[in-house]
Amino acid sequence: MNKLFPTVSVFILSVSLLFTACSSEPDLEQARSLITEDGIMQHVSALAHDSLMGRAPGTEGEQMTVDYIIRQFEEIGVEGGMPDGSFVQHVPAIGQQTLPGSVMRITDGTNTLHEFDYYTEMMAWPAAGQEEVNIRDAELVYVGYGIIAPEEDWDDYKGMDVSGKILVFKNSDPSTHPDLFAGNTRLYYGRWSYKYEIAEELGALGAIIIHTLPTAGYGWNVVSGGWSRERFALADEMQPVSDTELNAWLTFPSSQALFSSAGLNIDELLDEAENPDFEPVPLEGVYLDIDLEAEYSELEFQNVVGILRGNDRNLSDEHVIFSAHHDHLGTGTPVEGDSIYNGAMDNASGTSAMIEMARAFKSIQPHLRRNVMFAAVGAEESGLLGSRYLANNSPVPVGKISANINLDMINGFGRTEDIVVVGKGRTSMDQIMIEEAEKMGRYVVPDQDPGQGFYYRSDHFSFARVGIPALYPNTGVEYIHDENFHQDVVVPHLRKIYHTVHDRVDEVITFAGAEEDMRLVFNVAYRVINDDEMQSWTPGDEFEAARMQAIEEASR
Repeated sequence: MNKLFPTVSVFILSVSLLFTACSSEPDLEQARSLITEDGIMQHVSALAHDSLMGRAPGTEGEQMTVDYIIRQFEEIGVEGGMPDGSFVQHVPAIGQQTLPGSVMRITDGTNTLHEFDYYTEMMAWPAAGQEEVNIRDAELVYVGYGIIAPEEDWDDYKGMDVSGKILVFKNSDPSTHPDLFAGNTRLYYGRWSYKYEIAEELGALGAIIIHTLPTAGYGWNVVSGGWSRERFALADEMQPVSDTELNAWLTFPSSQALFSSAGLNIDELLDEAENPDFEPVPLEGVYLDIDLEAEYSELEFQNVVGILRGNDRNLSDEHVIFSAHHDHLGTGTPVEGDSIYNGAMDNASGTSAMIEMARAFKSIQPHLRRNVMFAAVGAEESGLLGSRYLANNSPVPVGKISANINLDMINGFGRTEDIVVVGKGRTSMDQIMIEEAEKMGRYVVPDQDPGQGFYYRSDHFSFARVGIPALYPNTGVEYIHDENFHQDVVVPHLRKIYHTVHDRVDEVITFAGAEEDMRLVFNVAYRVINDDEMQSWTPGDEFEAARMQAIEEASR
């Protein structure tokens, strides 16, 4: 008995020390300090390097990007997050490349009134998987915003049968009614993707969106540069044929000429779209002809999924997921000799911040109650495809994912007093963000340009659609060193670089502000990971029903 006492004592002491280590408070300040300006910049410089050729989906550049992220995860000690223990989720996709040179002709049935050239005046592509589109004498109908929203008592079609017709849309959604469509906050109804989806749902022959800078939020160069590239669709969502054959954008001057040929004033009709009594307006006496050819390819792109295991036996099946898209636009037509779309801000920056976030949480892993997933997703620039595939093919039950925190285009310009939450007020995480910001002497503000619909334009939207409460923190606007810096420097710079070859590491970029922002996000995430309850949507939110359904399915 006496001989066993030392051994028993050592065992009890060991267990006691282990329990103390696991139950003691973590050194959060030390963990936060691992997220640094230099660390973020190091990753951005690597991911935005010319050698990665713009990180386009399905390319050698994507593979190099994926390899880099996996190496970083492995060095940190993050495990593979897929069911087989690997890091990669393969995403089967179809690539569509419209051949250039097409012309959209507007006729009176006999004579050509206008010819709109591909790239400079219009962008068009097959709406489904058609190899050829040959449209002749198609009737056009202006449908305003083209929205059917019973919950808003809004229907722009008023019962019109639009099958076989080309629909012409005003982009965005109504913004002059404070009690409708969230006022000036753009909802999904205002996204270009909704316009194409509703046209297909109604059996229209095609859909054309009128481009204006206010309604799109970006210049024609973004439309022409983005839609002239190879476009992608998830393989299981690409229809080989469809009643809808054409999707297109048209510049405002071209749209103006089109409406004038039908004896219509485009400015007046754009204004009339704000009226709930609006009725579709046929463009009488004008018709559309167009020939398109497209080539298709089968490919796979990749999501990288890592995981840090939590330690609470009661929460061991629940998760919090960080997301950031690793892709950008690849290469394109040279501008001043540069053809590489490096995507330093969009989104080497967010991916880099997520890697550093993983490093910080690894340092306190014994104190994490829930599992923490880190998803670097592909093909965001092609329509949030990587995140949509991950959300729809999640390696864990969606109803067991407490929250998503999305990092996209983090602060690259300097320290701010505030931090933006896009979609502020939608989830229970917003209050946590407010409280943690106050501890750091900062404050939270909503999206400063809600009319652009940013809540529907990044990967958190894919997770929100399946019910996962999603937080999208973004750069503040009140810069500490210069109160006019946002308007005088940041806004013009972002307009210059967004989706262009100019989005590279340059003398303007600094991640001192990102360091501070990401340390705040770390504090918020730590509370979310360790909260007794999963996060939730604000009652009445549009995604609340999906959340309830996901939780119910996960409990079966």
